[in-house]
Amino acid sequence: MEEIEVNARFLPGGSVIPLNFIWKDTTYKVDTVGRNWSSEDGFHILVMDMNSQVFHLVFFPQKKIWYLIPGWDSRSSFA
Repeated sequence: MEEIEVNARFLPGGSVIPLNFIWKDTTYKVDTVGRNWSSEDGFHILVMDMNSQVFHLVFFPQKKIWYLIPGWDSRSSFA
């Protein structure tokens, strides 16, 4: 996992919506938020950018840190 910077909206009720993120000096604008789930290692969110690339983001609320899981297979189920 690689630590990244994420701009996100935190909605009442606990929903998190990533708006964009910076990875390797490139800003990716989130076009669509897909599946998301909580696990003991964080809150996982699949997002699609404006070029239809899928990314797997993980938020650790206790530390307030975001990570990207590189190597995510964008052909995997998004929704």
